[in-house]
Amino acid sequence: MVYDVIIIGSGPAGISAALYAKRRKLEVLIISKGNGALGKTEKVDNYYGFPNGISGKELYQNGIEQAKRLAVEFVDDEVVALSYLENFEVETINSKYNAKAVILATGTNRVTPNIKGIREFEGKGVSYCAICDAFFFKGKDVAVLGNGNYAIHEMEQLKPVVGSVAILTNGEDMIENRDVEVDIDSRKIREFRGEDKLTEIEFEDNTKKQVHGVFVAVGTATSNDLARKIGARVENNHIVVNENMETTVPGLFACGDCTGGLLQISKAVYEGAKAGLTVLKK
Repeated sequence: MVYDVIIIGSGPAGISAALYAKRRKLEVLIISKGNGALGKTEKVDNYYGFPNGISGKELYQNGIEQAKRLAVEFVDDEVVALSYLENFEVETINSKYNAKAVILATGTNRVTPNIKGIREFEGKGVSYCAICDAFFFKGKDVAVLGNGNYAIHEMEQLKPVVGSVAILTNGEDMIENRDVEVDIDSRKIREFRGEDKLTEIEFEDNTKKQVHGVFVAVGTATSNDLARKIGARVENNHIVVNENMETTVPGLFACGDCTGGLLQISKAVYEGAKAGLTVLKK
């Protein structure tokens, strides 16, 4: 099946986009994993219509129920990749879904571990997108920093191109039940080193590893990560959009915290509404 629009993220921006798109009689699918930042917020005190405040979890659940009443479809899964051929293809851990348009609404929470040297070598051996930068490491030895499904997906993207690839968990436990061959290094990292480019990783046990590049894939893929994979413009860790929430890739929209600006529910709801009203109108 090809959906009219797939929305990645079920927070205020994603739900708002779904409500407006569904009322336009579009076939809408929301894919999300977990309840995001809102669901973990103890109390929301500054949102219109709740004089005594409301818990973030309750507000989140209210949005989900509202979308389900309109028969919006939901899939609880982790998105690891986004691509385009004849339609957009959204790849999750367990399946693949196709749509004429995609709205990114997972917020912005790129996880950059607090490791000495990691930020200094961004763009000089440290990357956040395997499919974007694998070519630059053809035949070379690289590593993926992470311990979850997203890290494994990035490793699989790199394997056919690079000379070797290992997963660095930085002392964390690797996920289980994955039917893939993975070279896992669980040592705790002390520092990334090099001169003009990254060349070496030093671990806390005083051992070292020579590498040409490290791909950061900690946690799950964010909207920014997915935007980069498909070539959408990202500046200052925010997805660039126009007044209609359109990215630089036709058919790809973004809304909410991932576009920057005021990180508030009201702004996310507005941008989601704008995306839901605009998607597939041209």
